Amino acid sequence: MRSLEAKIVVLGSQGVGKTSLVLRYVGKLFPHTVSPTIGASFFTFKMTVENYRVKLQLWDTAGQERFRSMAPMYYRKANAAMLVYDITSSLSFELIQGWVTELKRNVEGRLVLCLVGNKSDLGDQRAVSHEQAQEYAESIDAFFFETSALTNSGVQEAFLQVSLGLIRMNKEIIMDMSDEVSVRPSVGTALMEDEADDHVRLEQYRRANDTGHKMGSGRRCCTV
Repeated sequence: MRSLEAKIVVLGSQGVGKTSLVLRYVGKLFPHTVSPTIGASFFTFKMTVENYRVKLQLWDTAGQERFRSMAPMYYRKANAAMLVYDITSSLSFELIQGWVTELKRNVEGRLVLCLVGNKSDLGDQRAVSHEQAQEYAESIDAFFFETSALTNSGVQEAFLQVSLGLIRMNKEIIMDMSDEVSVRPSVGTALMEDEADDHVRLEQYRRANDTGHKMGSGRRCCTV
C-alpha cells in the first residue's frame, strides 16, 4: 500500500461556511457558532482509499478582506484547492474568479480544483444556479459539488473526489517521471474518471475506510 500526503487549501469569501465544511468533514460535527478565522486554521485527516494511505493537510483560510494579503503564504505549494461560495450569495460566487487568478499566480505545477457551492439546504434562497456553477467549474477544469455543512449533504463526496483526483495526479507524475518526459502541466487540471467508478469507490470508502483526524499548526506541508 502506498502513502500520499497532500496539502489542500480551502478558499472563499467570509461567511460562506469554509470552517463549517472542514469541521463537518474532519470532526463529524456542525458548529452552530463559528468565530471568523484569523489567518488560517490547520487540520489533518487520514483515510485509506484506492490502496493508498492518504493524509490530507487542510488549510482553512480567512475570508476577510484584511487577511487577503496573507493568503498566498498558506496556499503556496498546495496540491489542491476547494473554492467555496454560498449558493445564496451571487457576490461570493463572482469572487471565486479572484481566488482562481491568485492560485494561478502563486502555485506552480499541477493542482486539483474543486468548486463547492455551500448551504444547499437554503435552496429556496438560491442566487446561483446549479447550471451556472457547473459551467464555470468546467471552464476551470474543476470538480463541482453542492454541499450543506448543516445537513452533511455532499461534504464527504466532495473531499473524497478531491482525494481521488490527487491520487490520479500522483500516478500521472510517477508515469511522467518513469517515461522521462518533460511536461509543464497547467494549473487547475482535475483528472476525471468514469462517474460509475467513482460511485463504487465512494461506497467502498464509506464501508471500509479507517479514518482519523487531529488539529495542528505551523507545520510545512509535503507535496504529492
